[in-house]
Amino acid sequence: MSDSGSPRGSAGGTGSGTGSASGAAPMSEMARAAIAAGTLPRRWGALYVAEHRTRSMGAYTGTIIATGIGNPVVYLFALGVGLATLVDADVGGAGADVSYLTFVAPALLASAAVTIATEEFSYPILGAFKWNPTFFAINASPISPRQIVDGQILSVLVRMVPSCIVYFLFMLVFGAVPSPLGWLSIIAAVATGMAVGAVLMAYVSTLQTDSGQIALLMRFGLTPMFLFSGTFFPLSQLPGYLQWIGWISPLWHGTELGRVFSYGAAEPIWLTVTHVLHLAAWLVFGWLASRRVAARRLNR
Repeated sequence: MSDSGSPRGSAGGTGSGTGSASGAAPMSEMARAAIAAGTLPRRWGALYVAEHRTRSMGAYTGTIIATGIGNPVVYLFALGVGLATLVDADVGGAGADVSYLTFVAPALLASAAVTIATEEFSYPILGAFKWNPTFFAINASPISPRQIVDGQILSVLVRMVPSCIVYFLFMLVFGAVPSPLGWLSIIAAVATGMAVGAVLMAYVSTLQTDSGQIALLMRFGLTPMFLFSGTFFPLSQLPGYLQWIGWISPLWHGTELGRVFSYGAAEPIWLTVTHVLHLAAWLVFGWLASRRVAARRLNR
């Protein structure tokens, strides 16, 4: 009896040292390797997503370069040499006697950032959910929906910031930046583009199919924003019943902030602070809403 009992006792004692008592088998080397391989994506997943999206932009790098150089040259030359000859010089407002080119250049810079945002946060986002559902594939890895959204935003910054810098350099060449603080208009433009883009991404992420919603938004939402945001003329020139469009438009706030930096447009400090807070509110709202929609859609 002691011989038959001894093995049971020794087996129980040995099992408690190897994890059998807890019911778990020893972790295999393959399992350890799998856990280790998932550590970096879980920690730096947004960077992985940003790298993926940035590499995808390589398919239209030529277009990015051509528009990044061509647009500022065409618009600044056309407005600075063409339209400016027909416009009075004193358009800066509040006694700021500046040329029309100097007045409109910060608006063109902010508009360029918004254009990039509409390109990258519209159909590419819908496509990654529907037509080429890469978001679902990424979410099957240790990368979370929150990191997917963060990575998309980072990737657009990778495109937007250099494009705005190039645009600003052309503004310098055309003599449209008299203030030494003019470089801050780059930050204002990027903030404007990301504010619009984050809200656009939140909306597009809710779409289950493309029935023309994005095209309608571009035509009846973004186009009026360009026309009624004090881009090509002071907002005060609009009838009072239309000025509210500019007041709620992030493009107007970003444009006015850029003008403060670019040529020192005079305005109350509270209004400058309002510009910053308005852009921050759009960005934070769109960013958080995009995370929430992505999590709900990807974790069904």
